[in-house]
Amino acid sequence: CGGAHGGIKNKGLGVCGWILLFLSFLLMVITFPISIWMCLKIIKEYERAVVFRLGRIQADKAKGPGLILILPCIDVFVKVDLRTVTCNIPPQEILTRDSVTTQVDGVVYYRIYSAVSAVANVNDVHQATFLLAQTTLRNVLGTRTLSQILAGREEIAHSIQTLLDDATELWGIRVARVEIKDVRIPVQLQRSMAAEAEATREARAKVLAAEGEMNASKALKSASMVLAESPAALQLRYLQTLATVATEKNSTIVFPLPINMLEGIDGITYDNHKKVPNRA
Repeated sequence: CGGAHGGIKNKGLGVCGWILLFLSFLLMVITFPISIWMCLKIIKEYERAVVFRLGRIQADKAKGPGLILILPCIDVFVKVDLRTVTCNIPPQEILTRDSVTTQVDGVVYYRIYSAVSAVANVNDVHQATFLLAQTTLRNVLGTRTLSQILAGREEIAHSIQTLLDDATELWGIRVARVEIKDVRIPVQLQRSMAAEAEATREARAKVLAAEGEMNASKALKSASMVLAESPAALQLRYLQTLATVATEKNSTIVFPLPINMLEGIDGITYDNHKKVPNRA
């Protein structure tokens, strides 16, 4: 038996305690082998047993896992589960620092690392942790603004975890993780925030459009300076624009063609145009 009482400290039992201990052993021997089935207890791998002998914790530590021996009449044991426990914090109505009423809920993951402390230092360790988590959540969120709560959930959860871990250390509790699940705000406030966000987006769009117009005007100014240096480039740009318009829309386009655009093409000039009838 891994939890046999060979190494149990019986110090401080007193004369009456030793007498009761002897009578308990005697009773177990007299009723053997029936008593052995009542005195042997099986503790699972994820459990620990805190044994009280005449009201005192045996060996100042928990027993298990495996088989432990319980003496009849003088020993009482309490099982403690060491697995991680999930604690759901119900929605808490909180008044933030900027006077906004919100409802926030969360979840806390913790486990018992000291079975003796969990049994001896607090009446109901799970209920105490649950109530402390609610109070800590309200206290921490009450010092933050709504924008900080919405944007800094991880930081707030870490702060709550640190406070809970420090407070529950004497209870044998180790807080593994804290998460804020949901932040609920009034419907009217949601509409106000949506209108504010929409106005902000519209203002940003107008600023971007104005910046685009300014950049475009600078580019057009640079282009006009380049075109002013070469009149032929301006005429080619004019023809290119007409070709683009004709490609997009199948329609007849009538536009004036300056006569000076024909100069230099096949040797035709304005003076040659006057001499053509004389040759006929």
